[in-house]
Amino acid sequence: MHIRTDDLRGPEIHALLDEHLRNMRAISPPESVHALDLDALRRPDITFWTAWDGDELLGCGALKELSPTHGEIKSMRTPEARRRKGAGRAILAHIIEEARRRAYVRLSLETGPIATFQPAHKLYASFGFAYCPPFGDYVEDPHSAFMTRLLTTTQET
Repeated sequence: MHIRTDDLRGPEIHALLDEHLRNMRAISPPESVHALDLDALRRPDITFWTAWDGDELLGCGALKELSPTHGEIKSMRTPEARRRKGAGRAILAHIIEEARRRAYVRLSLETGPIATFQPAHKLYASFGFAYCPPFGDYVEDPHSAFMTRLLTTTQET
């Protein structure tokens, strides 16, 4: 598996992000969809990565700078056929390491409710994320769950 910074130009990533947005819009009301489109992911405060096995896209994830000490995980997604094979775990570990390199103190994320997103909640919890109140510009929402963790110098596995 190779993780690389992505310029968001390839048709594979367009297809995966389209799938992601369609899925989020199908299961959440419009005001509760916080997934970013291609233009939003190209903002200078966001770094976007993809994971590959040769020419096969395994997944993606992004890191948004909220402040000089606080980052937000965005756009974590793996194709349906590639789920539970380690790509999400590898991308999450990569994002955490980059957040540490940037000297962030805190890393947070917004995801869907546990009833719909239980595997994602378990993945984030396995990396030390815990539930928290809304952060940044988010507000309480029954269609969202918020998680955060402090960053240390220890390495996750």
